[in-house]
Amino acid sequence: MTSGIHHITAITRKIQANVDFYVGFLGLRLVKRTAGFEDADQLHLFYGDAVGSPGSLLTFLAWEDGAPGRVGTGQPAEIALSIRPEAIGFWLTRALTFNMPLSGPAPEFGEPVLRLKDPDGIIVKLVGDAGPLPAPASMAGDIPAEEAVRRIRGATIFSDQPQATAEFIARHFGFRPVAEAGGIRRLVSEAADVLDIRDAGGFWTSAPGTGTIDHVALRAADRAAVERVGAALRAERAGATNMHDRTYFYSLYVREPGGALLEYATDGPGMLVDEMPETLGSTLFVPRHFRTDPHDVRARLPQFGLPGEERMTQRDLPFVHRVHRPEQADGTALVLLHGTGGNETSLLPFGARVAPNATLLSLRGRSTDEGYPRFFRRLTTTTFDQNEIVSEAAALAAFIEEANTAYGLDPDRTVFLGYSNGANMIGATMLLHSGVIRNAVLLRAMNVLENAPEPDLSGARVLMVTGQSDPYGPYAAALETKLSQAGASVDNRLLPAGHDIGPADADLARRFMEKVVR
Repeated sequence: MTSGIHHITAITRKIQANVDFYVGFLGLRLVKRTAGFEDADQLHLFYGDAVGSPGSLLTFLAWEDGAPGRVGTGQPAEIALSIRPEAIGFWLTRALTFNMPLSGPAPEFGEPVLRLKDPDGIIVKLVGDAGPLPAPASMAGDIPAEEAVRRIRGATIFSDQPQATAEFIARHFGFRPVAEAGGIRRLVSEAADVLDIRDAGGFWTSAPGTGTIDHVALRAADRAAVERVGAALRAERAGATNMHDRTYFYSLYVREPGGALLEYATDGPGMLVDEMPETLGSTLFVPRHFRTDPHDVRARLPQFGLPGEERMTQRDLPFVHRVHRPEQADGTALVLLHGTGGNETSLLPFGARVAPNATLLSLRGRSTDEGYPRFFRRLTTTTFDQNEIVSEAAALAAFIEEANTAYGLDPDRTVFLGYSNGANMIGATMLLHSGVIRNAVLLRAMNVLENAPEPDLSGARVLMVTGQSDPYGPYAAALETKLSQAGASVDNRLLPAGHDIGPADADLARRFMEKVVR
């Protein structure tokens, strides 16, 4: 019987820091990058050994700038990786060199253990494993083969029903109990992988989010084995089981009695089913079942660089934002502000169609309206929180100045494109902070300022695009008048459309951008 750990999946808030830790520090190889199988707008990275073997795989879902989760009962809580016992000193020195907080080495079940935390706070243990070890997983040139991480050693699960959790895993997944100490029941597979079930009775419950482990996947020989376990789980009414073809493996999901999510995944077809060993991890794969334009998906996913590759470091600025730099950047930039209910990824595919060679900088509004992100609050259908408009316009103006420096943007070759609430924010910022925005595309915009100043917008160029059947369309003329009276050159186009935007808007925006920044 094949048993052991297939992979462990966790959630990260900042993908670049995650890559730097798992590839740059630990020396694992990036073996696969995909869009999420449940959500195409979620980047999913797989790290492992040179060929992405089952038992070596750590995978991460990127919730870029997402809310932190809470570690608690009903959740995997620690990752353990195998190294040779003699390598403990190497990793202690390496962690200190990288200025990385650590504790240990300290013995756990007779093995020396160094405890580290990854950038999201997930505990990663390096375990001196005296058993037979496979070839090293490390691909980092500065890590000698004898010191390298070899495989996943195990995981820790927090359970308020530790006995029931342990018995459930032993009954269905080929693990057996071997020891108990300090409130931990240790289970071992025939591959010598371990699951430590910690008695977490009285702990708070877990909450999903960044910095947490989503699930542990256990190894199945083949699809027939998965289906047999699925039938056994249904027979004992173990709860909902979901089966999925994940391209690289076939698996089921089930929650053990303490609530932690477990996956049971086949060894095959494996990470090499769609890539050669030498190109593993170099191509983004979008699951076919989404039936969406891969270019749109790529535009929405966060970018990152592997160690040694050129990268753009995302700066800590007043607005949550996403930067997308194309392979053939031409020195222009397009800054995107979404409408109500959007976020920093919503307009990225639209922006990529408008300006495929421009650096895209897309913001998330800091206000909310009935739970939806906005750039300022709405009081009624056509009245708005004036104090918030003023304060958020000031914050946006400061953001723009900082972003110009941080990302090397040329104000004369930068266009600001906003839709609905985002367009209104751009218009208000132009009126309140003249000179900060020099080129703007305002889609379905209206004037939102009750007492607008009289700025000097000489030299500013604005394209407004209004929908003929847009219920807010009649309010666009007031904004056009204010901008024109301030000296801006305004072209207001009327399209046979409503409030939604589409290809005709993108075509007008593209021609405007080609005219003003080339």
